Amino acid sequence: MNWDDTTDAEAAERLVGASADREDQAVEAALRPKDLGEFIGQEKVREQLDLVLRAARARGATADHVLLSGAPGLGKTTLSMIIAAEMGAPIRITSGPAIQHAGDLAAILSSLQEGEVLFLDEIHRMSRPAEEMLYMAMEDFRVDVIVGKGPGATAIPLELPPFTLVGATTRAGLLPPPLRDRFGFTAHMEFYEPAELERVIHRSADLLEVEIEPDGAAEIAGRSRGTPRIANRLLRRVRDYAQVKADGLITKDIAEAALAVYEVDARGLDRLDRAVLEALLKLFGGGPVGLSTLAVAVGEERETVEEVAEPFLVREGLLARTPRGRVATPAAWAHL
Repeated sequence: MNWDDTTDAEAAERLVGASADREDQAVEAALRPKDLGEFIGQEKVREQLDLVLRAARARGATADHVLLSGAPGLGKTTLSMIIAAEMGAPIRITSGPAIQHAGDLAAILSSLQEGEVLFLDEIHRMSRPAEEMLYMAMEDFRVDVIVGKGPGATAIPLELPPFTLVGATTRAGLLPPPLRDRFGFTAHMEFYEPAELERVIHRSADLLEVEIEPDGAAEIAGRSRGTPRIANRLLRRVRDYAQVKADGLITKDIAEAALAVYEVDARGLDRLDRAVLEALLKLFGGGPVGLSTLAVAVGEERETVEEVAEPFLVREGLLARTPRGRVATPAAWAHL
């Protein structure tokens, strides 16, 4: 197991973690919009992608390869399915970590139908031999399959039907330039504004047949870290609380009480986030303090603090990374 796997598991266990567990995946399948018109947020990406897909349909051609980058939970998988639906094509879903050998990729590519969409999640974690095979497949729709070993090995060219690769990554900087340059359309997914998340929550509440007042949706949206996946997860937990402790209607007071039970505060910080900030402020006077020392103080692995807790704290302006160590900002003192 590598540290990416560990931090993914940690994030999936948190109520405000952006990684999807099995429950999230099952619910997301039911809540996903089916076309670009239903998709909420990411206005620029939607407009640009709509032009790309319309032009491809008008030409009767396969759409260009698409690279989607951004934090987990912002809709990359949903957009890949919308691309397939808009093009009237089937979709094949796999991930970078699942492709460890060039042969794995060759088997997938050779079974694609003409026009099919291949969604490759976490594309930056694909093995190097498979990555190099993908260059030729994307550009020339051809792969060379190596038969045999040693001096007697021969390369057999295999023609592929035209297809559309949709790559998704949370770390676009790790993609080598030759791979990144082969995508015809590249989009970066931004975090959502609270008003957009309120629309997401109202839509999900309708599909889940949950009654929710506007101020209840606003309360959940404000604690969702700009991420639709987290907003939907919080909505489900508040729904549970409303059904057990109240009459099923989600109001502002019910949302506040429910999220207090689950230890998600008004800015979306959970137990781990607050533990990091409290250790930094109370034990180390606001810093600077080294990452390893801070991790020991909160009883977590160094990688968990760095990969799971810190990104949101930095984005919220509550913590700063400096050459001398981690430092609390004035906003952190005010919040706690």
